Amino acid sequence: MAFAELLDQVGGMGRFQGLNVALLCFPMLLMAAHNLLQNFTAAVPGHHCRVALNKACANGNATGNRDCGALLRVFVPQDGAWRPEKCWRFVTPQWQLLEFNSTGREPTEAEQEPCLDGWTYEGSVFTSTIVTEWDLVCNFRSLQQLAQSIYMAGVLVGGIIFGSLSDKFGRKALLLWSCFQMAVSGSCTAFVPSFSAYCVLRFLTGMAVSGVGLNCVSLSVEWTPMHSRATVSMVTGYSYSVGQFILAGVAYAIRDWRLPECQCFSSSHMPASNPWPVSAAWFRESARWYATVGKLDQALKELQKVAQMNGKKDCQEKLSLEALKASLQTDNSSANNAKFPVADLVRTTSLRRITVFAYYGLAMDLQNFGVSVYLIQVIFGAVDIPAKLVAFLVISYSGRRIAQALSLILAGLSIGANIFVSHDMQILRTVFAVFGKGCLGASFNCVFLYTGELYPTVIRYHSAIFWDNVKNRIVAPLVRMTGEYLPSLPLVIYATAPIISGMAACFLPETLNVPLPDTIEDVETRSVVIGTCWSLFVGHLIAS
Repeated sequence: MAFAELLDQVGGMGRFQGLNVALLCFPMLLMAAHNLLQNFTAAVPGHHCRVALNKACANGNATGNRDCGALLRVFVPQDGAWRPEKCWRFVTPQWQLLEFNSTGREPTEAEQEPCLDGWTYEGSVFTSTIVTEWDLVCNFRSLQQLAQSIYMAGVLVGGIIFGSLSDKFGRKALLLWSCFQMAVSGSCTAFVPSFSAYCVLRFLTGMAVSGVGLNCVSLSVEWTPMHSRATVSMVTGYSYSVGQFILAGVAYAIRDWRLPECQCFSSSHMPASNPWPVSAAWFRESARWYATVGKLDQALKELQKVAQMNGKKDCQEKLSLEALKASLQTDNSSANNAKFPVADLVRTTSLRRITVFAYYGLAMDLQNFGVSVYLIQVIFGAVDIPAKLVAFLVISYSGRRIAQALSLILAGLSIGANIFVSHDMQILRTVFAVFGKGCLGASFNCVFLYTGELYPTVIRYHSAIFWDNVKNRIVAPLVRMTGEYLPSLPLVIYATAPIISGMAACFLPETLNVPLPDTIEDVETRSVVIGTCWSLFVGHLIAS
């Protein structure tokens, strides 16, 4: 528990910490692009059954031309909004419908059939998406959400695998490998010939994204002094928000789904196109991790290098292995042989309370707001700026617990409000959704910091953060499918989960101005102290 004092001795929030956070912001920025990429690459353009129209009308914009629209009515029935049905066509052409003017619609009992020859897509907004590439509409529309769920499954598996390997081999090596895997799998996704190959590569990309996120947070939290952790969390959170702006800009400029995958969000990790992988070689492995696994000589070397970078030459000379052992009070042999299985997450009372809490990520469908999908993405990114600033202030002065609980509960209430708002009131629906997105952004910013402070170093990334931040996101795309049976059901689920999670957060211990725990015993000791203080406080109130 004395490691916080060592960080202060080697420079506190010095030059090294600033460079460390700056380098970690770049992969966090690209995480947003990968997590939200399918809002554009899997967008569903307007479509109808492919039919034999003349060449002037067979370009995907038949509904926008009056004469072509009239001709299309001969082959494709219209829905309640007087637009061509998306999944049905007439078995035989209904030429008699041409006798009615464009403002009238004559009901017909003509026999209909599914689209047997494919679909024609409107190309005014999206030139190409995976939906148009592999016809993921009508009976195959569930495959669109399945692709996103497969990506989230990759995030889940990546949390298990890379989290475990990170606790075994270190944060730095796994971060560099995750960035390399993200670059390769993301670039290859742009050239896949089939939907199944696309899903496999998105799964691998999701694994890499999980490894990047977990290890970036680990290296930032474990090298940051206690009084600066909230600030660092806000800075890295803003890098994720900036990634949303970049995503909207690139997707707007490049409408073919394959090009953003290849040119921006994947190859940007390659040394040939960006200096970050080369600069990442200057990362220092977490000395806290070295100490907890018994590698005190390596921890000493890292601390000495950090002291040198921070201009603390006197401290660099004073640091010794004996002083480090005495300060950390660590038994090298026992730490080196220690095993920390996943069962430790629920083995003790305090850890059980922490593990029950789950951060619920809401996957927003940008096409449902009645405005430009690119504009709404920019708005969703912009709302994070004030939301995360407010979260930073609450985290710094009132504590992590109240910030996490309030942001989740407010998010659930704003999302639930849309259940009672008519679909015709698009502006009000968008306002509620944007406010909810801001609250979730604040919660997202808090959860990484809070979870990192709740769990001990020995299992912090074995399963802890992946469990808290990822396990429900795989379900989010599948929840949207329930809207096919009951339109309001997804909103009910999306609203209920954050509210329940926010209420559960109220029972977690506060970590404001508390050193990071290194062992499970540290968590138990801290919980006993906090519980005792709380009991004394309540007893004092009753007595008064």
